Amino acid sequence: MKRTVVFGLLGTTLDIGSARGRWERWRPTIDLCRHEDLLIDRLELLVQPRARAQELADVVTRDLACVSPETALRRHEVGFEDPWDFEEVYGTLLDFARGYRFDTAREDYLVHITTGTHVAQICLFLLTESRYLPARLVQTSPAGRERGGRPGPYHIIDLDLSRYDQIASRFQQAQREGLEFLKAGIDTRNAAFNRLIERMEQVAIRSTAPVLLTGPTGAGKTHLARRIFDLKKRRRQVDGRFVEVNCATLRGDTAMSTLFGHTRGAFTGAGSARAGLLKSADGGVLFLDEIGELGLDEQATLLRAIEDKRFMPVGSDREVASDFQLIAGTNRDLREAVRAGRFREDLLARIDLWTFRLPGLRDRLEDIEPNLDFELERFGARVTRKISLNRAARTSFLRFATSPDARWSANFRDLGAAVERMATLAEGGRIDEALVRDEIERLRASWGESAADDNNKNEGAGDLETLRRFLSDDAIEEIDLFDRAQLAEVLRVCSRARSLSEAGRTLFAASRRRRKSINDSDRVRKYLARFDLSFKDIRST
Repeated sequence: MKRTVVFGLLGTTLDIGSARGRWERWRPTIDLCRHEDLLIDRLELLVQPRARAQELADVVTRDLACVSPETALRRHEVGFEDPWDFEEVYGTLLDFARGYRFDTAREDYLVHITTGTHVAQICLFLLTESRYLPARLVQTSPAGRERGGRPGPYHIIDLDLSRYDQIASRFQQAQREGLEFLKAGIDTRNAAFNRLIERMEQVAIRSTAPVLLTGPTGAGKTHLARRIFDLKKRRRQVDGRFVEVNCATLRGDTAMSTLFGHTRGAFTGAGSARAGLLKSADGGVLFLDEIGELGLDEQATLLRAIEDKRFMPVGSDREVASDFQLIAGTNRDLREAVRAGRFREDLLARIDLWTFRLPGLRDRLEDIEPNLDFELERFGARVTRKISLNRAARTSFLRFATSPDARWSANFRDLGAAVERMATLAEGGRIDEALVRDEIERLRASWGESAADDNNKNEGAGDLETLRRFLSDDAIEEIDLFDRAQLAEVLRVCSRARSLSEAGRTLFAASRRRRKSINDSDRVRKYLARFDLSFKDIRST
């Protein structure tokens, strides 16, 4: 059962009084904690640093211990010179909200808006509505005589932000900044990827639950995990480190020790104690890349560490606590791994709350150009000189990069490596057509036999991932295996094509050479209709 936590401002006028003797006056903060049907586990009391306010907070603390001893009270100093200055009050409370460590998995939050100036109440409402405070609002009222000494009524309420368009625009601006930060300033043009990043930004600032990033190798899972951490750091939602490990490198007896630590002498060679990665991530973010490679024993221990924030180091008889947020990455189908007995179903259920599937570079061809510019700027910053392509070289590279001949089997790693090679060899920082031609030949060679072998091994999985972008699992089950490969390739071509006619020309190029007149677009349209799909649906997904 979740704990109930209330945030509230100390009422320097309304909260004055004493719990001793008769209840001669209404004191909202004390009164709220007297309800039998609203048991408050912790009160987060916001107090101004002035001496008078601190003295009153001491009285409230003592009185609360009398009327509700089960309620823990924590005091926070929030100072503003003028409690009626909207900008000052809002900024102070926003700083508090950004710096507070919320645990929505274990706690329910309420914001008490009865005390404080009207300006402070509006600010608390705005911060709650925007989810900087992931809470509901609670309002209390004085008790009438008929209540016979019982606390006055309370109401948990929702408010309408529509009247505060100017302030709402601030939150929209903050969200836009968060989106740009996650995209590292890259002007992504893929609509589906932009929607994914938008949802990811919302989750990053509102939730501490595990996040699962899936997608092919090189799609950017590690980079995005770090950007999520950096965004949380900027919002002061974490104060610890970003700790990452590729689980494919954890093997045998050392896996448990690396993750969970060990005591001195726990096993042969353990000459000193080791904290482990989970402890190192306390207060921060732990990124477990390729989590599907973890052994079953490590999975079981990890599950408890996620749920209870506690685990047992190797060789220890005492538990260790670590409050970390988990981001997991995988290029495998974890549901298939569960069916094969290689991955725990309960662990998958725990980390599958927020799952984001990152598309490969071939599914984001419109984003190659902005990512090309990003890689050029990044390399230039590293070597402290400007790197660019001349017009003809740029046209040539982009034509190849967006063509069906470009496999991009390692996705953005391939693109980054290509840019680095060309930039390193560029005389005067200017990449010409000759360098582009050489690089294209190198890429073709690197995607030759090894890329073909890799494609043969993973073609079924790749086709399935493509189909899942446009069809439900139930719909895919109704398609014969023979037809799935063909449909997947048609979908890939259509998703890259600028028009239905272009898709038709690519798919029926051989037919066009044999026959002069052929309605390629109509053939594609009719083929897609067999599966209740349209070109417009594909381009908008």
